[in-house]
Amino acid sequence: MSCFAVPFSPVGRGLFFLIVAGIAWGTAGAAASLVFRVSDLGAVALSFWRCVIGLVLLLAVRALRPRPAARRARGARWWAVTVAGGVALAVFQTAYFAAVSATGLAVGTVVTLGAGPVFIALGARLLLGERLGGAGLLAVSGALAGLGVLFADGGGGAVRPWGVLLGLLSAAGYCVMTLVTRRWGSPEDASGTTVGAFAVTSLCLLPFAAGEGLLPHTAELGRVLWLMGYIAAVPTALAYALYFAGAAVVRSATVSVVMLLEPVGAAALAVVVLGERVTAGTVIGTVLMLGSVAGLAVTEARGERA
Repeated sequence: MSCFAVPFSPVGRGLFFLIVAGIAWGTAGAAASLVFRVSDLGAVALSFWRCVIGLVLLLAVRALRPRPAARRARGARWWAVTVAGGVALAVFQTAYFAAVSATGLAVGTVVTLGAGPVFIALGARLLLGERLGGAGLLAVSGALAGLGVLFADGGGGAVRPWGVLLGLLSAAGYCVMTLVTRRWGSPEDASGTTVGAFAVTSLCLLPFAAGEGLLPHTAELGRVLWLMGYIAAVPTALAYALYFAGAAVVRSATVSVVMLLEPVGAAALAVVVLGERVTAGTVIGTVLMLGSVAGLAVTEARGERA
């Protein structure tokens, strides 16, 4: 019985979890943008506190759950997945916050989450031997075209190439984390792997965050602390728990489509809440990238049916 009491079938409950996770993840960048606006806290320090507080919350939840009678010994594979995933998670989260700070919430989120599945498809072809196919190649080409449009639109001020590059670095971290988990991860101990990865990420970020400045200097300290707590609790601890619970029972192709809620929601928040300017080039590049992700998901679904 799941600890989340939702009166759906297992798949329906999984879809509900994924929808909530996608919406929650879409708010992380907006909250980070507000932190950057009212304080001098940097992207590395914010990512560090997100992981540390999220780790504490995850450990608290694990402590309240009933423990299994017999615990499996964790071997070299578990440690490899945890350490590699933690380092990749550090790159993924920190570069994402830096991209949001550099080029805005809408573009930073679209580049990261649009390029991520494309990198994963290419990495799976090169490292795991998974076939890409003609439709997959077309989707990758569309994503590259979308990136090209975003770069070309950088002169208008809404898109900054440096921020786009940071988004691509974040997508690369997401790619490594996903491929490592797909290759060596164990669904039976997803919770333990998540906690371990967050611990590794926190240790990796600590020296860099200390050099950047761990404590924010601001006249609105209460607001900054509230936003940091929200980022750690909702789009981190809660969203990751819901994501892994939903992804365990829902097809990966469906997961890819549902997770498009994150960049769409982030783009909407960027315009409505943060007042970011969206140019025609930004819209075209966004449509090309998100359409490519949807194309990859459809290709995977057809392969599963075959």
